[in-house]
Amino acid sequence: MSAPHGRSPQAAPVGVDPMDVDVDEALALANDNRPHGGRHHGERHQDDRRRAEQPTGERTTERTSPESSAAPGTPAPAPSHRHAATSWATARRTAARAERGTRAAISVPLDRALGLVLAAPLTALTDLPSFDTSAMDGWVVAGPGPWAVGGEGLLAGHEPPAPLTDGEAAAIATGARVPPDATAVIRSEHGQIDAGGQLHALHAVAHGQDIRPRGQECRSGDLLLPSGALVTPAVLGLAAAAGYDTLTVVPRPTVEVLILGDELLTAGLPREGLIRDALGPMLPHWLRALGVEVTAVRRLGDDAKALLKAVREAGTDLVVTTGGTASGPVDHVHPTLRALDAELLVDGVAVRPGHPMLLARLKEGQHLVGLPGNPLAAVSGLLTLAEPLLRVLSGRAQDLTHSSAQRQAHDGQRKLDGGRNADAYTAPLHTPVPGHPHDTRLIPIVLRQDDGSGHEWAVPLHYNGPAMLRGIAAADGLAVIPPGGATEGQEVEILDLPWSWNPGLPGLNPAGNEGCFT
Repeated sequence: MSAPHGRSPQAAPVGVDPMDVDVDEALALANDNRPHGGRHHGERHQDDRRRAEQPTGERTTERTSPESSAAPGTPAPAPSHRHAATSWATARRTAARAERGTRAAISVPLDRALGLVLAAPLTALTDLPSFDTSAMDGWVVAGPGPWAVGGEGLLAGHEPPAPLTDGEAAAIATGARVPPDATAVIRSEHGQIDAGGQLHALHAVAHGQDIRPRGQECRSGDLLLPSGALVTPAVLGLAAAAGYDTLTVVPRPTVEVLILGDELLTAGLPREGLIRDALGPMLPHWLRALGVEVTAVRRLGDDAKALLKAVREAGTDLVVTTGGTASGPVDHVHPTLRALDAELLVDGVAVRPGHPMLLARLKEGQHLVGLPGNPLAAVSGLLTLAEPLLRVLSGRAQDLTHSSAQRQAHDGQRKLDGGRNADAYTAPLHTPVPGHPHDTRLIPIVLRQDDGSGHEWAVPLHYNGPAMLRGIAAADGLAVIPPGGATEGQEVEILDLPWSWNPGLPGLNPAGNEGCFT
């Protein structure tokens, strides 16, 4: 089991599965169940449902005691407060709409454009091909045969050839210019030269065969790709063929990752209450797989002043923090946001794992995503809040033609509307999945073909606790389980992961996983 990025152990509230609550969540739930001013767990979720129905931006935070003042330059201590969580779907929509401005496009050389998104349409700067060329090695002929083969062969990249007269032929290489008024190109294997130097066709010769005429692929000014297209290796080749040296693209978003927690080790085995940092090695590469530039990964411990300084001085489009988003004695993210007068857009999400995640606007063009400290809970926050925001920042909000949307092997109908992940689709569950009474659940799954029907099923994985990475490491995606659970065969939304999973890895066959919960 992956060690959690948590604080001191907390008992789960009555009625809540202790394996389903990460430490930050336990702290928040414990605060909700305090005898002074608190309400019991069921009442809190009635608030959750009422709040989920409110439009984005109209949520209110209920406080039971005023904030205490703090010394200048130091985050104020976390006040005792209670708030209803945002629904999972609303939180994702809020993240996708958080960026209010338009990012300025940049021009980059072709060799630096891979993985970026076009900020301007790609139009042909010339005809393709720009002259008549041979599509095959063989002979170019004029008029009816047989033909007298003469002169030197025609090669690609050489001067324009002299015209041929009827009955003449010349050897030609693929890509070489075709002489004016040529009739056709005869492939090497379709012609034969006799002892007298005459070329005979072994098959009927059609006018224009194996000649690529000028402008066959496009004419100068034709639209090749629209703005918003992802720059793939093939796009780079097309752009080069069309005459481009640079491309106008949306700049890659920049992210700084701040790892919080005094209990984290960077090497060796866990010992004496210290645990290995699982998020520091994982998050930067996960973010890069989403197409961003990670400028720094910093480990700050549980230092409120260091966190405030780091967030204040961050120059990136997004700051990602790990841990410290609940109401514990060393949870410094909320006080830091208050000290910076940040706009809190999402403060807690009705999803398990990952309930105490948050999204804040630090200033125009800069946001912070606070992830819970437990590894799978952090992944939940990454996919719920960071991924939709980064998709917009990178210009991929309307990118419906790449990644999993091209994976035609999936039987499920993709859901590509603007409020959802463009890398989402649906699949039927292989086994039923119990749900949280009020919150959405994100469960690691693998996709398996049914040999009988040919349909693809989502098979839930065992190891899906908030502190566990074993399940997600073997997963093809995360199933979105609605409140109350899902039945066998029920179509559920699947969130894709930004890499390809190797089904040949040993030991990952989920056969026999009847109970999908830890």
